Amino acid sequence: METKEILAQHYGSYDEDSRLLSQHGQVEFLTTMGYVEKYLRPGMRVLEIGAGTGRYSHTLARQGYQVDAVELIESNIEIFRQNTQPGEDIQVTQGDARNLEGFSGYDITLLLGPMYHLFTQEDKEQALSEAVRVTKSGGVIFAAYCMADPSILCYGFIRGYIHSLMEKKMLDPVTFAAFSEPSDLFALHRKEDIDALRAKLPVSQLHFVAADGFTNYMRDTVDAMDKETFDIYLKYHQAVCERPELVGYSHHTLDIFRKDTL
Repeated sequence: METKEILAQHYGSYDEDSRLLSQHGQVEFLTTMGYVEKYLRPGMRVLEIGAGTGRYSHTLARQGYQVDAVELIESNIEIFRQNTQPGEDIQVTQGDARNLEGFSGYDITLLLGPMYHLFTQEDKEQALSEAVRVTKSGGVIFAAYCMADPSILCYGFIRGYIHSLMEKKMLDPVTFAAFSEPSDLFALHRKEDIDALRAKLPVSQLHFVAADGFTNYMRDTVDAMDKETFDIYLKYHQAVCERPELVGYSHHTLDIFRKDTL
């Protein structure tokens, strides 16, 4: 089965909007939006690559920004269009993160999904290179990743699949580096992998963020919090989400960098 078919099957039966609307999902969403809003200015053009059903794109369009979105999966595009409200300056196009021909000149570029599902070094470099190419000099790119060690801890040890992972040779027996394929759905990274990808680009890093921090380890606890407690938890997370000793344990990370002025 090809990667696109695997993704279509997954996202056709998975409610990503509901995850982001849950309290534990809001941590990732609100943290990401908080960093995006640090760099937004009136009149800026935004491109979201791998926009899914449009949670981020629609939020930005409803704030008055001109948003273009690119999404690979047809079922996601259908929901994206259903979620579009009157007055949104937004356009969604079916396309691939590795080939953004026809797009250019964006102030803010969001790459919040594609790096989850690209498995070869060539594909990862191509998607990042395209994201940088379509961004104006001085513009800011946001690239999200799934991290390996939280997956090993949660899926391997907490859920009890560590022996299966070792038998399938998905983990290096010495370093515990993770190896995944398209059939595993998610490409897993460590910080050094992300640093190496960014180092090949004409960019300067601004932030490296734990998008959800420890939230996924305690999602039931977070979802059960009353509003006052959740607000305190969110403030705590936002205060520590760039601490280097904590970022590697976040299931999702956000690499934020500026395209160098030539």
